Amino acid sequence: MTSWLASAQDSPFGLHNLPYGVFTAPDQPGRRRIGVAVGDFVLDAGAAARAAGEPSVLLDADSLGPLLAAGRPAWTAVRASLTAWLGDESYRAAISPCLLPRGEVELHLPFEVADYVDFYASEHHATNLGKIFRPGSEPLTPNWKHLPIGYHGRAGTVVVSGTPVVRPQGQRKAPSEALPSFGPSRRLDIEAEVGFVVGAGSELGKPVPLADFREHVFGVLLLNDWSARDIQAWEYVPLGPFLGKSFATSVSPWVVPLDALEAARVTPPTRDVEPLPYLDDREGEAWGLDIAMEVRLNGHPVSHPPFAAMYWTAAQQLAHMTANGASLRPGDLFASGTVSGPEVETRGALIELTWNGENPVKLPDGTTRTFLEDGDEVTITATAPGPDGTVIGFGEVTGRIVP
Repeated sequence: MTSWLASAQDSPFGLHNLPYGVFTAPDQPGRRRIGVAVGDFVLDAGAAARAAGEPSVLLDADSLGPLLAAGRPAWTAVRASLTAWLGDESYRAAISPCLLPRGEVELHLPFEVADYVDFYASEHHATNLGKIFRPGSEPLTPNWKHLPIGYHGRAGTVVVSGTPVVRPQGQRKAPSEALPSFGPSRRLDIEAEVGFVVGAGSELGKPVPLADFREHVFGVLLLNDWSARDIQAWEYVPLGPFLGKSFATSVSPWVVPLDALEAARVTPPTRDVEPLPYLDDREGEAWGLDIAMEVRLNGHPVSHPPFAAMYWTAAQQLAHMTANGASLRPGDLFASGTVSGPEVETRGALIELTWNGENPVKLPDGTTRTFLEDGDEVTITATAPGPDGTVIGFGEVTGRIVP
């Protein structure tokens, strides 16, 4: 697909992508608008619809919420219109004034997060943590290959990229200490993840089958589920993550439409345990995704996690998340869990990269890290293959640690 916009050619934000976000511009700093990233610009989607003679209440909203709730037929129609406006030369005069340089706008959380679920879907990550915390024992728990393990997080602390991350406080107890103490986390970590944004909801009491994945999932973004490992280690028995996770989850401002990722779909890794029928995707659509991620610490690349290596797919996670009849709402967000590969340089969390602090990461300035220090900045980026040799960009999710 070609565009009359020069910077859209050979861009990870070309017509084959067209991710959605929400922005404010200097001319109206108090007015949030839906934007679409294209080339070096952001398209004011509502203004473009009016300029093209197709005004849209969905694109004139101040968040993606109404578009998410509208469902797949609306998503398909809106995407087709955007592609026509930016690809057909006859629209150039009308649409050009609706383009703003991307560097001049401020990006916001693109939708109100309804519920947030985080999974634990990387066999490599789960195996590494099992070896770290249970040496000499089987690293994976008995249930791990039978179901996608997950937990419910805190929707209200999901923040957009660029939001400072305040070092959390809580109870901590090192193995050498007789009693817990209260104070700032000493073992603050990252989790490089991929998040999935739910659009159309579902009815309470009715599970969502694997085959209906694309009817409910609108798009994909990048996610960093910050983790206070010391707080988490003390609190998580027997109920699981709580304060060690709930203080902040950062997401990228651009939501890549699921339809843009057709060329990135791959078969997931071979499973050596036969899944139960509601999770069995061997005869249906394969929803492994070939997403190549990069983690940078203070500008220095420290890891390249491969999302294609994930044992459980997003479709299986959605099916499991609703298997008990739990309903979906527009704006629900569920995340993959830490993305890690088999090699050291593909591990998506510092606890793995440093093997719980035993092997510090060395940075170009001569310093080392086991866990994050105040002032550290973490940036996660990713790309995926698009149609006809193009590249899909996801933008970035960045956070800086403050005291």
